[in-house]
Amino acid sequence: MPQTKIYGNAAFINAVRSQFSDLLHSCMVDALNYPVEKRFHRFFPMETENFIYPGDRSHRYTVIEISLFEGRSVEAKKGLIRLIYHRLGEGLGLDGDDIEITLTETPRCNWGVRGVPGDELVVNYKVDL
Repeated sequence: MPQTKIYGNAAFINAVRSQFSDLLHSCMVDALNYPVEKRFHRFFPMETENFIYPGDRSHRYTVIEISLFEGRSVEAKKGLIRLIYHRLGEGLGLDGDDIEITLTETPRCNWGVRGVPGDELVVNYKVDL
């Protein structure tokens, strides 16, 4: 059940939020066999003075943080990362230098979802890929 945070320049993020979300979600669905009806994205549009990054990045520089249950293989996680770079590149014209991705896996018992600890939650998709 990936929870995703997207940080970026407010002018850029606000202009592309819907398309960005669609592209990112398609990556989750395809790379992780994630249910299409489950989308958990949080956008954090930041004013320039509050978003400090290296000078060799453009105003479209974006940080994507994805929290997910542990259990996916290295190949599945690398596949997700590659697909995000590819689709955001094609769909939004983002250069690889302007996208940074962090995947953070936690044990299911460390999640609380729909009133129960995550390791007691019944999900309709496979986590161990």
